[in-house]
Amino acid sequence: MRNEKILELININTHYGAIHAVKNINLELYKGEIVTLLGSNGAGKTTTLHTISGLLKPSSGEILFNGGAIHKLPAHKITGRGLAQSPEGRQVFANLTIRENLEMGAYLRSNKSEIEEDFKFVYSLFPKLLERESQLAQTLSGGEQQMLAIARAYMSKPALLLLDEPSLGIAPILVGSIFKAIKEINQKGMTILLVEQNAFLALNVSNRAYVLTNGQVSLQGPAKDLLNNQEIKKAYLGH
Repeated sequence: MRNEKILELININTHYGAIHAVKNINLELYKGEIVTLLGSNGAGKTTTLHTISGLLKPSSGEILFNGGAIHKLPAHKITGRGLAQSPEGRQVFANLTIRENLEMGAYLRSNKSEIEEDFKFVYSLFPKLLERESQLAQTLSGGEQQMLAIARAYMSKPALLLLDEPSLGIAPILVGSIFKAIKEINQKGMTILLVEQNAFLALNVSNRAYVLTNGQVSLQGPAKDLLNNQEIKKAYLGH
């Protein structure tokens, strides 16, 4: 798996006003991996994702994406370089149809036949979206909106997909299909950085993981090792 590095965070610090939310984080992702960020609420996971995607600016440190520095770029320029985020809380376009939401995901792309192929792929991942293609997004359940948010991010065909809490607030019956879809998206060659409360599911689909505690990396390693780690079992797996 350790082939080409796609993302590197070097001594990243990020502040929310006076709060030092992310402290000297070093993190790397290689092409084709799924890497999970674990941590309790307030550990700095979402802040880390927002810092990578340009929604927050780091107060110090560097972020390299495909070898180029992106930490000073505005969010839309980072998106244009091939990075997409499916945000916590989904944030679908409520007054647009499902089809229109997915078209919004593909708005930077021009190859119509490739876009159509990707429509087929996301509809095969999430058949419910195809059934309701012409309905407004606001008519979907929370789980279906999450599927739409992931599908919309996929439609931009990013080199790196950031997923923030894909299972949060979703009926347990749908959580399995969301994680199956994450695995299939990864098998298509897309690199994924995942923030997830459900440590068991996340570690089972990931190659590696980082654990954040109070804004710092407290533990990192192969996902299989972390699944068997006593601290992780106690803190996140209820053992």
